[in-house]
Amino acid sequence: MTRFDLRSDQIPTAWYNALPDLPAPLEPPLHPATNQPVGPDDLMPLFPMGLIGQEVSTEAWIDIPGEVIDILRLWRPTPLVRAERLEQALGTPARIYYKDESVSPAGSHKPNTAVPQAFYNAAEGITRLTTETGAGQWGSSLAFAAAQFDIECKVYMVRASYEQKPYRRILMETWGASVVPSPVADPTSPGSLGMAISDAVADAAPRADTHYALGSVLNHVLLHQTIIGLEAKDQLALAGEDRPDVVISSCGGGSNLAGLALPFMGDPEVRLVAVEPSSCPTLTEGAFEYDFGDTAGMTPLLPMYTLGHDFMPPSIHAGGLRYHGDAPIISNLVQHGRMEAIAYPQGKTFEAAVRFARTEGKVPAPETGHAIRGAIDEALAAKEAGEERVILFNYSGHGFLDLAAYDDYLNGRLIDV
Repeated sequence: MTRFDLRSDQIPTAWYNALPDLPAPLEPPLHPATNQPVGPDDLMPLFPMGLIGQEVSTEAWIDIPGEVIDILRLWRPTPLVRAERLEQALGTPARIYYKDESVSPAGSHKPNTAVPQAFYNAAEGITRLTTETGAGQWGSSLAFAAAQFDIECKVYMVRASYEQKPYRRILMETWGASVVPSPVADPTSPGSLGMAISDAVADAAPRADTHYALGSVLNHVLLHQTIIGLEAKDQLALAGEDRPDVVISSCGGGSNLAGLALPFMGDPEVRLVAVEPSSCPTLTEGAFEYDFGDTAGMTPLLPMYTLGHDFMPPSIHAGGLRYHGDAPIISNLVQHGRMEAIAYPQGKTFEAAVRFARTEGKVPAPETGHAIRGAIDEALAAKEAGEERVILFNYSGHGFLDLAAYDDYLNGRLIDV
C-alpha cells in the first residue's frame, strides 16, 4: 500500500494546543503604542472573543465545533501517501511519506484555519472580514470559508503575486471576495506580506462590522492546523510505522509546519525541521527579538525571529514564504533547540519540485517545493549513512496556479535567489 486513508468519521474532534508543552513559556505580545502586554480588550477590534480565548488558552485540547467539522469533512481527513517512486529514483533506504493537503477546495492547508476563523466571526455577528495574502493560497481559503458563512471578504494581495498569479485572484473573486493589490498607497512597490497586513488592519480596525483574519503566525492559527499532524499520527500507524524520524515542512509564517510538526513535539526521538527560502532566511539568519507583524507598525509586537518589519523580500515565486517574521511558537522551538531550520535558493527547490512531479505525478506549489527539497536531502543523507529513516513532510499545496513559475524554471528564466 502507498496510500493510507482515514474514514470521514475519524476526523479529529479536538485541536492540540502546544502552548503548555513548549520548552519555555512564550513572552506576551506587546501593545504597539505602550509596549505593555496586550489584553483581550486590545484585540477585540480585530478578532472575535472565541479566537482571542484560543490565543492564550493553556488547555491541552480545544474542541472543534461541530459546524466546523461539517465543513472540514468536505475534504478531510486528507491522505497520507508513501512516495515509493521517489524513494526508488533516489535509491534511498529511507521511507518517505507526505500528508496531502492539496485536496482541499482551495488546494492547500489554509482552509483548516480559514473555516474556524469564519465560524467564530459569524457567531459574533461579524459580516465582513479583511485579510492579506502572498501567493493567494490564504486569500482563496478565506474567500471559500467566508462564502460558507455568508461573510463579505476583502483581500489585500501582495502586488508581486497579484501580477504573477492572476488565476488566484480569479479564484478568490469566484468565491465572492474583493481583491486589490497591496500596498494600496504605492502602485510602484512590489509589496510584502507586512505591507498587506497593514492595509488589511487599517481597513478592519475602524469598522464595527469588520474583523481581520490572519492566515499564519498567531497561536490560534497554528492550533487549527494541528489537525494535519493528528491525522498523520493515526495514518503512520496504519502504515506500520511507530514514529517518523524527521518531520519536515516549508516555513513562511509557520502554519503548515506547525500543523504537521506540533503533534510530534513531545517525542524527543522525532526531529522537526523548518525549510525556508534563502532569499527570506528568517529562522536561519534573523534576530530573535520583539517586532511588529506588519510594516506600518499597527499590530502588536511579537517575540519572534525577524528580518525586520521593513524588510522587502525579492519577488520569488514562493509568495507564501516571503514574510519577515515567524510564528512565536515556531521561533520558541528553534530558539530552544527543539526545531532545526535550513534555507534553500529558488533553483534548488524547483529542481526538487520537478523531480517530485516526474516521479510521484503531483505538481507542487513553490512553497511546498521547499519541503520536498528538504525531504530529498534527508533521504540522500540516509542513503549515504545506510540508514532506514522514516521521513514525513507536508505536501502543503498544489502548483496548478503556479505554472508560470515552472515555465520560468524550465526555460532558464528563473532567478536563483
